[in-house]
Amino acid sequence: MANENQAPRKSGPAEHYDVVVIGAGVSGMYALHHLREMGLSVRVYDGASDVGGTWWYNRYPGARVDGPGSPFYCYTFSDELMKEWDWTETQSDQSTVLAYLEFVADRFDLRRDIRFETWVQDARYDEATQRWTVETSTGDRASAQFLICAVGALSTANLPDIPGINEFAGECYHTARWPHEPVSFEGKRVAVLGTGSSGIQAIPEIAKEAAHVTVLQRTPQYAFPAGNRPLTPEEMREARQNFEALREKMLAHPSGFPVDTQMHSALEATPEEREALYQKLWQRGGFGFFLESYYDIAINEEANRSLADFVRGKIREIVHDPETAEKLMPDHFVMTKRPILENGYFEAYNRDNVTLIDLREDPIERFTPSSVRTRTGDHPIDMLVLATGFDAISGSMLRLDPRGRGGVSLKERWQDRFHNYLGLTIAGFPNLFMIHGPGSPGVFYNMPLGAERQMDWVGHFMRHLRERGLGAGEPTEASEEAWAAEVSALANATLFPRTDSWWTGANIPGKPRYFSAYLGGSIYYQRLAEVAAKDYEGFVFEPAHGGEDAKAP
Repeated sequence: MANENQAPRKSGPAEHYDVVVIGAGVSGMYALHHLREMGLSVRVYDGASDVGGTWWYNRYPGARVDGPGSPFYCYTFSDELMKEWDWTETQSDQSTVLAYLEFVADRFDLRRDIRFETWVQDARYDEATQRWTVETSTGDRASAQFLICAVGALSTANLPDIPGINEFAGECYHTARWPHEPVSFEGKRVAVLGTGSSGIQAIPEIAKEAAHVTVLQRTPQYAFPAGNRPLTPEEMREARQNFEALREKMLAHPSGFPVDTQMHSALEATPEEREALYQKLWQRGGFGFFLESYYDIAINEEANRSLADFVRGKIREIVHDPETAEKLMPDHFVMTKRPILENGYFEAYNRDNVTLIDLREDPIERFTPSSVRTRTGDHPIDMLVLATGFDAISGSMLRLDPRGRGGVSLKERWQDRFHNYLGLTIAGFPNLFMIHGPGSPGVFYNMPLGAERQMDWVGHFMRHLRERGLGAGEPTEASEEAWAAEVSALANATLFPRTDSWWTGANIPGKPRYFSAYLGGSIYYQRLAEVAAKDYEGFVFEPAHGGEDAKAP
């Protein structure tokens, strides 16, 4: 993992590898496995004490897969792995996903090439040697022809800057940095700041134990029933038997999941037909609203309003107190913030020990050692839970801040926008690759499958260089500009850019404000194939300067 705590400790000569990978989460683990299969030498660095990435850090109460889940939120590269692991729920909890990743690490002996509790403090490109040099918090130095940044789209915690927050004397936890030891809420007054995915998962669980929960809501959210249920042995058996066909369906679907999308407009249906479909999807739970509902919900305002009104009606049905229900009413386009699956979130407001504070009406003025002070007064608390999310998509790359040609840092290069080509490469940073970076489908796609597909393409790129005696490759700035225009055109055909969200960087002060994900889904992977078929159109290459690194793997 990248850039935590201290400056790098200078040490002796660097160890030489073909590839350095930063991050041992879902993407980094597959990168290591795939590069090994190519016959390359690899060193992986991660700041955690074991594999897992975001699933290692996010241990807060209620944490679980909140998208299309098991048995398809998993690796697909190994039939044996699919046969050997049993998923037990459709939305697996954090401990189960982490156990799966630990099993994968054991199964493929990944840990021997990973240095844990090791933060990359410096990564810079040497134009003379055509190699990246990495220095770490433990004094390790490594040199490699290629640098893979598998640093995670959701791994850099967003820490709010609120007056007095550091003066608060009680317990304080961020959901993305949750302690490994149990946290007791019993008899405590707990404030939860934030009602995104993490907050909505945590609040009902905390409320079961705490004396009182004060929810500090900045933005009301559309949340949908998770519909979590046990997976039967028969379902697992069927998934294994049909996995090749299911994988083909996953590869073809814009989301990377084996589902059937409605090809009808919401406006073609009668109000009664829409209500019936929405009601069926609500009762079933899960991601059906986003993957199996009408195709134009995120495109057409009237279609969007039909679903938004339905969800607002459900909130009014569930929440007993009308005043609280009105505070929970979202007013942005539905689906244009990260869709949230909930397990008893709205029902939690029917408990006597849960209070909602709408910060739009009653904003926080400051924290004191024993309370949160809003405009209407002090609210005594013993514990503060920060469910304030992440500096998403680009934050971890900027925290790493590698230096490319001429010593130019990524922060300099990305001052105005996240310049990239294909969501994988950056002009001026030869042989550096991002997985799930800005400009890729990233968080809009099945993350394990997306990591496999992106990394497979990167592997082909590496082989292309080595087979042709090339030492370095990078995109042109012109290809970056053309890619940015393609990303923007896809986004602007939807309602997504019209809502402030972490997708647009609105949650981070000073961050470039625009929609940076590629919304083409599986079309993205067709574009990658087209670029490769045209001899890596949009890239420029340098001959290798000689030595062992020019040999093909």
